[in-house]
Amino acid sequence: MRKPRDFDTELKALENKARELKTRKVQQLGELVIATGADQLSTDELAGALVAIAETKDAAKREAWAKCGLMFFESGSRRIASASQRNPRSAQAQSGSPQSPAGSSGSQ
Repeated sequence: MRKPRDFDTELKALENKARELKTRKVQQLGELVIATGADQLSTDELAGALVAIAETKDAAKREAWAKCGLMFFESGSRRIASASQRNPRSAQAQSGSPQSPAGSSGSQ
């Protein structure tokens, strides 16, 4: 006879995993904002730009932005200091992380 499954424990584990993934995604988005220099914009400017991009249906514009983003990541250079250079305590916490500083893993 098989041992019955503990659905409550499995559900809690899944909820914890989902919470961790959401936290990582938010952190990576913040790191991306910093790496691109967009943290120099006001909150209103950044939000407005993101809303405009999200609402854009023009495939040509979206493709041009995608190419620009790809070139940014492939160049390996950042316009400003990386998050780890700005915040040494954050760099220590992330030193064992296999993630790239800008979250370019594409797993979002």
